[in-house]
Amino acid sequence: MVLGPSGFGFIEDYNEIAHFAELGVVLLLFVIGIEINPSRLWKMKELVLGLGTLQVLITGGLITVIAQAFLDTSWEVSVLVGLALSLSSTAFVLQLLTEKKLLSSEYGRPSIAILLLQDLAVVPLLALVSMMAVPELTIAEDISIALAEVLVILVFIIVVARFILNPLLKLLARFGSPEIFTASALLLVLGSALFMEKAGLSMAMGAFIAGLLISDSSYRHQIIAEIQPFRGLLLGLFFMSMGMSLNLALFLNNPLSLSGVVVALMAIKAITLWPLSCLFGIKAKASISVALLLAQSGEFAMVLFALASAQGLLDETLYQHLLIVVLISMLLTPLLDKLAYKISFSSRKDLTAIPDIDLGGIAKDAKPVILAGFGRMGHRIGYILDLMKVPYVAIDTDSSLVDRERAEGKTVYFGDAQRPEMLRVAGVADTPFVIVSINDLEAAERVVSTLHSAFPGIPVFARGHDLGKCRELKKLGAHFTVSETLEASAELAHAALLHMGAENLEVEAALEQFRKDYYGRINKIMREE
Repeated sequence: MVLGPSGFGFIEDYNEIAHFAELGVVLLLFVIGIEINPSRLWKMKELVLGLGTLQVLITGGLITVIAQAFLDTSWEVSVLVGLALSLSSTAFVLQLLTEKKLLSSEYGRPSIAILLLQDLAVVPLLALVSMMAVPELTIAEDISIALAEVLVILVFIIVVARFILNPLLKLLARFGSPEIFTASALLLVLGSALFMEKAGLSMAMGAFIAGLLISDSSYRHQIIAEIQPFRGLLLGLFFMSMGMSLNLALFLNNPLSLSGVVVALMAIKAITLWPLSCLFGIKAKASISVALLLAQSGEFAMVLFALASAQGLLDETLYQHLLIVVLISMLLTPLLDKLAYKISFSSRKDLTAIPDIDLGGIAKDAKPVILAGFGRMGHRIGYILDLMKVPYVAIDTDSSLVDRERAEGKTVYFGDAQRPEMLRVAGVADTPFVIVSINDLEAAERVVSTLHSAFPGIPVFARGHDLGKCRELKKLGAHFTVSETLEASAELAHAALLHMGAENLEVEAALEQFRKDYYGRINKIMREE
């Protein structure tokens, strides 16, 4: 707003950056498409398909009726306004929940489920805007064609993902360089977006389809890690472009009426969500928190309104008023988040500490352990974790190994654990600890160093070849190291001594003393240095 025409006017022509801003939305839709995989939707099917669908339909219906009563527009435009304003801000809400580590809380989980359905609803809404630009079609025909297009797209996704895309990604991962993989990921997103635009639909829908194509692929984490930096920069540019396009004079001319519209919008969404959440078994306080957290409108409303304005469906004054309402509601989101947090945890003495894992045992909803490397040692560690029913996510750069292990049902993904973006996508921010079991000693050192610098609070357990390597790993930030030579020597000595007739307790005591002396030398050398 400061840089745009309504501020100091450093950028007078919004169209100068509009195309770059659109790429931010394209990449955002791509990441959302990846995250909406069938298994995730099925786990929360009642909340996603039930609560999420009712929220969009009821809220959208109420706003549509109000818009038709007070705005001088057609029913088609009123339906678009109602459904667009029923969507909340995925970017804001997910960021706030992630920062407070409340994604799996009593009100975080249903909020995510509703956002998932809203993200899915964007696809037919984008198609609806494109169909509305054809004047000879009625609203019923618009909606019917939009839904039919979605079904055709789903069939297209299944065919392409199974027979073309995954084999291609496998070849790139096995024979291509990291730069080629990055370029291919960008080509996939932008190519799909351009293809959809040429077909008469939106670039954002094409990117969403590209995300769905690889949502269940073993390469999804690495591709997200490649796209994430571009997505963050360009999405920031999108929000800046929306601020630049804002006409502050319209708001200053009618501050009370526009503020009243914002309050009415957020009240309608909150009052609708509260009883719906209770209806689906969410506790009273958590239901209020869900209603408050999702009361704002979101970035996809701005996308839909900008697309509708570009196609002549909205006049400039109405577009600016809608943009102001959406932006003000989004700016109020952090305040609503604080209120939702206080209400949900008002009965707890300590509002700052909300443990995700019960210290008395392994909780059912425990966050997955991160395994960097799934070779021979990593595979055995994973087997032990499976026996203990501890969830884990493994990362490995061997695409053949990844395919083989995933065929057996293992949660293994292709990716480079040396990159902080890859670790972040794999969920390192919420993991209880990381085990580095990479056979390449230099790569293991880089992973430990990356974890220590980017995620200093995460405990790291690493394998070392001998005393010297264990010492180096400790210097780089590993909390605990294990020497391969020591453990192999200990096991051989244990078997030989038992074969000689020695008592097992005596052998165990001797080996324990040996381990203390061996690992104690690491700490002693580090203190001397």
